[in-house]
Parts: sequence; structure tokens; C-alpha cells
Amino acid sequence: MGRNETGLFIGGRWVEAHGQEWIVAIDPATEEVSGRIRAADHIDIDRAITAARSAFDNGPWPHLTHKARGEIIRKASAYLRDNLQTIAMTLTSEMGSPISQSLAVQVPRACQIWEFYADLAETYPWTERRPTYDSFNAGFDLIVEHAPVGVVAAVIPWNGPQIVAAMKLAPALMAGCTVILKPSDEAALSFAALADAFTHAGLPEGVLNIVPANRELSEVLISDPRIDKVSLTGSTIAGKKVGAICAEALRRCSLELGGKGAALLLEDVDLEATLAGLTGPMAFINGQACNAPTRLLIPRSRYAEIVQGFADTLGSLAFGDPKDPATFIGPLASKRQRDRVKGFLDIGISEGARPVVGGGLPADKPRGWYVEPTLFADVDNAMAIAQQEIFGPVYCAIPYEDIDDAVRITNDTPYGLQSSVWTAHPDKGVAVARRIRCGMVGVNSHTLDMAGPFGGMKQSGIGRECGPEGLADYTEIRCIMPPETVA
Repeated sequence: MGRNETGLFIGGRWVEAHGQEWIVAIDPATEEVSGRIRAADHIDIDRAITAARSAFDNGPWPHLTHKARGEIIRKASAYLRDNLQTIAMTLTSEMGSPISQSLAVQVPRACQIWEFYADLAETYPWTERRPTYDSFNAGFDLIVEHAPVGVVAAVIPWNGPQIVAAMKLAPALMAGCTVILKPSDEAALSFAALADAFTHAGLPEGVLNIVPANRELSEVLISDPRIDKVSLTGSTIAGKKVGAICAEALRRCSLELGGKGAALLLEDVDLEATLAGLTGPMAFINGQACNAPTRLLIPRSRYAEIVQGFADTLGSLAFGDPKDPATFIGPLASKRQRDRVKGFLDIGISEGARPVVGGGLPADKPRGWYVEPTLFADVDNAMAIAQQEIFGPVYCAIPYEDIDDAVRITNDTPYGLQSSVWTAHPDKGVAVARRIRCGMVGVNSHTLDMAGPFGGMKQSGIGRECGPEGLADYTEIRCIMPPETVA
């Protein structure tokens, strides 16, 4: 990789950071230092914005053909695939993603996102020509274009850094925008590979700038008047603050925020198939995913049977060292996150929930930021553990009486990101899904698809990522009305 640990990627090259503070990565399994890089300060942020602004206003990128932009993106993705092992190991050592997931999902999924948007170069309706309607405009046509929104500030979290970065950067770059990416200071090391990938691919200078920094610098970035759009993935609290800053400046923003996803099991559900389908989404990134199915809604008539099924499955998952290919659930990403989740375990017990599996810190893992995978039974949806986003391997089994009660409980949350319905009759599942106030509802699945828009209702955010809709969020609609004789 081309980076040294004191450099930032600004203006198309590695430059010495002005900031003197360090971002130190701590391995969540060993609590030992796994790497470090220099953090950006406000001067570095200003340099990155200047580079991105100049690249958009004066550079070639917004004016390249969509095909040319797609080819560069595709070439960068190929570089990332060629360096899969190195990137995956970096992710595992800095934020605890099990190596099997880093190798099979974290990096390949990011590459799929880059390639999906490269493919849209030829199929997205960039320009539409339509006739005028008003009689006094007879003899004219309308040309409706999707123009790039401008300079984008992308602020991403630590839990799926390469995936979330691709969800923002791929459509932004495909649209012709320039970008300043601010990774979390808890998962910044893997982005050396992303910078090198686009250098290798021939991306023009200043189009992509990467400035790892602490949380306070995010506000400096998104408040700058030279920024045209902000895209944030983070907590609902952070989203409200970012939204307020952008509203004051009439600046466009996309906010992908928290979730408290429900997996609604209908009475006719095939338990074995459901357990197989839900296990991966429940445990992915050690339960630290905003769209994780953390509330399990179970018909009271089958409550004991289904709770036992989930308990047996959760208890059987390999739990331990994330560098072991057999591990399914590893440590949480940081001590701060471990302590937060432990606090919710204590709250759940104090509220009267019953830990069927787990419920505390593992006695056999005194080193590392581990929390026992936990299933709470006898949970009322009004409990804090059922209402607040915990962001760890903690799951609530909530009984319901009938379909109306199940839909009511599913919707009884401030969030609306992703849920799922599980049934032996998928047509019935679709009917129930249409009653759920979430941006994404699966039927017998709890996954995303690149072709489908992903985003939240209620306090889960504003805007959509993935699909053509994710690309539209990085464009402005421009209407040109020439005489119809103009080709």
C-alpha cells in the first residue's frame, strides 16, 4: 500500500498530515495496538475541501462520460479484490469483524457495490427528452438531466467501513461528484487500500479525499459552505445534529441512522428454515449492524418452542477469536461499545427480562471486549432493551397474540429501517409486510439487495442508498428547454 502512517490522502496523493494527534487502532480481541495513523485536524479538513471543490469546479471528472467514470470505478474495484486478504485482516484487527465475514462479506460486498454502480453507467436514465405541455411553449422540447450535486462530505461509522463507504462513494462518484470521506477514528486503517485503488485506476486529482479524524472534526467538515451535500451513516442523535446544520444552510443531506429491526414469525412458520435464514443477519459484525433483527416477534401459541430454538442456535455459534476462521461471533469493536452493551444487559435483567442464553461478560475471556451473545425472553416491547438500539449480540423474544397485535408491536418503535416477516405462505407474508412502517421489509429473508433502495422511515433517517435511487440522491434535476429543432 502507498500510505505511510503519517499521511492523509488529499488532492490525489498521500500528503503529510498537519495534525499532530494519532488515531491508534486497538485489536478488540487482544486489547493490543494493531496500527496507527495520523489524524486530520481542521487545516487538513480545509485542504481536503479545497481539493474537492477545485476538482469539481475546474477538473475533468464531472464532464467525463458516464462510461469513462464507470471504467475507473470498475478498475478500482478490481484492485480491491486483488488485495482482499490484506484489507480483510486489517478490518478484523481494528474492529473485530470475524475473519470469515471480512473475507466473504465485508470486502466482497463493498466491491459488488462499486461494480453495481459502474454497471449503471449505461442503463441509468441520465437524460430524458419530453415534449412541452403549455400551448405558449409550442415548438420547444424539455431536456431533463441528472447533474452531479457537487462536493459531497461522506461521514461513515466503524461497523462496516468498506461497505458503508462504497454505498456512499460509488453513487457519488458515478454521478460525477467529488468527495471528502471522513472515516471513523475507530476503523480508519483499511482506507489506505481504497486510496491506492483509485490512484491505480487513474482517478483525477482531488476527486476522492480521505481524512480520518475525531468526531469533533465532522462538524467542521459538514458546516463548510463549500460542501454541497452531506451523507451520514450514524446514530439518530448524530443524524439530528447533522440535519439541523444542513437545514440551516439549505444543504442537501442523506441520513442513514439507527434501527431496531423486527423479525416477525407468523404462526405457520417453518422454524428450522427461519433459524437458518436469521442466524447470519443476527450475528453479522457481532450484532453491530443497524438493520440487525434484534426483536423476535413470536406467536404466543408457539412461544416456548421457538424461544428454545433460537436459544439452541445462538448457544451453538462459535464465539471467540475473530481471527479464527471458525468464529461466528467475536468481540465488540471497542471498550466503549462493550461497556454500553453490558449496561443494556443489566437494564434488561432489572426490567424483568429473562436471559435464556448469555446475559453478561464471558468469564473465560478476561482479555478482549467480549459480551456473551444474549437472548432475552419474557420481553415487553415497552422495555428499554426493546426500544433502544443496543448495537451488540443482544436479542429480545417478544410474544404476540394475533397478526394485528404483531403488526402493532413491530411498528411500536421510533425506528423504521428494516424488518422481516417469516411464514410458510409468502403471499400472506407480503400482505403483512405492507403494514410495517420500515424502509425495507423482507419476506423469509432479512438481507439487502443492491438493486433495492435501502433507508429508513421515522427516526431511521432520510434518503435512500443502494439501487438507482441511491444514485439519484447524488444528482440535481436540471431542466433545459430548447427549440425542438435542436438535436
